[in-house]
Amino acid sequence: MWLKVFTTFLSFATGACSGLKVTVPSHTVHGVRGQALYLPVHYGFHTPASDIQIIWLFERPHTMPKYLLGSVNKSVVPDLEYQHKFTMMPPNASLLINPLQFPDEGNYIVKVNIQGNGTLSASQKIQVTVDDPVTKPVVQIHPPSGAVEYVGNMTLTCHVEGGTRLAYQWLKNGRPVHTSSTYSFSPQNNTLHIAPVTKEDIGNYSCLVRNPVSETESDIIMPIIYYGPYGLQVNSDKGLKVGEVFTVDLGEAILFDCSADSHPPNTYSWIRRTDNTTYIIKHGPRLEVASEKVAQKTMDYVCCAYNNITGRQDETHFTVIITSVGLEKLAQKGKSLSPLASITGISLFLIISMCLLFLWKKYQPYKGQKQNTGKLKHFQAMKMLWMTSEYMNLLLFQMLLVFPGSQAGLFQPLIVYRGKICTVQCMKLFSTSLPSSKTIQSELSWAKQYI
Repeated sequence: MWLKVFTTFLSFATGACSGLKVTVPSHTVHGVRGQALYLPVHYGFHTPASDIQIIWLFERPHTMPKYLLGSVNKSVVPDLEYQHKFTMMPPNASLLINPLQFPDEGNYIVKVNIQGNGTLSASQKIQVTVDDPVTKPVVQIHPPSGAVEYVGNMTLTCHVEGGTRLAYQWLKNGRPVHTSSTYSFSPQNNTLHIAPVTKEDIGNYSCLVRNPVSETESDIIMPIIYYGPYGLQVNSDKGLKVGEVFTVDLGEAILFDCSADSHPPNTYSWIRRTDNTTYIIKHGPRLEVASEKVAQKTMDYVCCAYNNITGRQDETHFTVIITSVGLEKLAQKGKSLSPLASITGISLFLIISMCLLFLWKKYQPYKGQKQNTGKLKHFQAMKMLWMTSEYMNLLLFQMLLVFPGSQAGLFQPLIVYRGKICTVQCMKLFSTSLPSSKTIQSELSWAKQYI
């Protein structure tokens, strides 16, 4: 045994040193059953040769090599059992197998001997596999009618009629699907389990099947998953929306649209809230409100969305405020001054006027008055500051009445004026410029009356 190993090694070393070299493009070649397979072989040497011998052997795992055919120079000597299956055209050492069948799978050994001043030998081994190409896979979904989000499970199975040594891969939107908390696969990877299904599992699924000689992808399939409603909201074609408050002009007809993400589509109900009672006024995704036919200036509504399959529902509340004609249009058309800017300008004008009037009164001599003390001047200044503050608060309150949406961000002390209209006091304050009293007693009596 050791003598045989040593002889083989010596023969290989001699061939390598003398320049004999046998090469093959690949040591593994994949063939299709029923088709011809060509095994290319190249050899070269740098010594004179009188004879060139080429031998092809075939072996399967755990078996002895079997002689297929051989040649000396240009004379081919095949094994009679395989003379119609294997072909060689010396001095080309390549081998043609036609047709290729499953029993032809195994290792093919080519050996080249060169006879010259001595005998040089070199060999290579090529592994040949035989497969049937993959037919187009078909994906089936169970249950075919779909599944409810967070409740149902879904199974996708990939079926292939033809092909050997199949490898399965699942794709979602063109990208591979990997194992996760909701995704799992069968041992052969031909079945994908989704448990439980969610809205995020919606997508285009396909099954890619490949083997050493081909690969084919199934048609795209989209599982049916029932979900929602999500993101319920109400929008309108007119009016000014601030948060959940819609402000519209008197005389306008406003159309509200209620929408939410859901499958299947939701059923919608519109509910009116009046005096702690609620009642359904309409079914459907849209509601039209004619402001001139509404007796109240403020109305509360509820839009309710319901999914008949998932059994889930959602609702959103909103308020409609109807104002005088022109006020809302002024805000919507974007005139040069906003309501808050107008109020601010008027307030600044009143403050400047009060300051000028205070300066005039400070330097105006009091006729017929002998006592002109600092207390009187201090009281006059405090009174005018108090009147200015009252004017500003009343103006801001009027702004809250006309533009309800503008109250966001105002200080709480100003907001408490809602529902506390002091019309009489306002008229008195505006009808009184400055008190004409000339003495501290008259000023104190004025203060007691209004403060």
